[in-house]
Amino acid sequence: MQDEIKLIEQQIYELNEKLTQLRKAKPPEKVPNYTFKTLEGETTLLEMFGENDKLLLIHNMGQGCRYCMLWADGFNGFLPHLESAMSVTLVSKDSPELQRQYANSRGWRFRLASHGGGDYIKEQTVTPGEVNSPGAVFYERVGNDIFRKNSSEFGPGDIYCSMWGLLGLAGMGEADWTPQYNYWKRPLKLDDGGLNIL
Repeated sequence: MQDEIKLIEQQIYELNEKLTQLRKAKPPEKVPNYTFKTLEGETTLLEMFGENDKLLLIHNMGQGCRYCMLWADGFNGFLPHLESAMSVTLVSKDSPELQRQYANSRGWRFRLASHGGGDYIKEQTVTPGEVNSPGAVFYERVGNDIFRKNSSEFGPGDIYCSMWGLLGLAGMGEADWTPQYNYWKRPLKLDDGGLNIL
């Protein structure tokens, strides 16, 4: 059985290499310069590039989704590495104020912007027909033109959240585990008397 596991792992590795090459060769599609809201005021897709010609927009469903929280928690750890290669912004439908409050509670360091459920997410969704679907879109800038190069959905078991691979080592999957906002467990006895626990 170990040999079969190794064979499948090798096949997955080779398929991921092939996927990267296909994405590299995929023709880009020109997109509009969408407008977003931030705590500092309005910003545009073009402005999100900053000094880079590459931009990764993480589509987050907002603070009401435990799964989106899981993905963003993971990406937050990689953020300095990602930002050495491209600009990164997390977008959601939540207001800028709610985004910042939630990001602070999770220790996220992302640049944040709100699409507010408007034209951007309707036209640039990662899931056709869905306007609040988790995933990521990679854009390139050529002069003042913006091109959508690649996108992908997020979901349990995907290649973007290392948690699923680590759970898989234990033979666990989505049916066995669900992310939670926190993992505090109430002790059998609370030294302070245990009143008014939220």
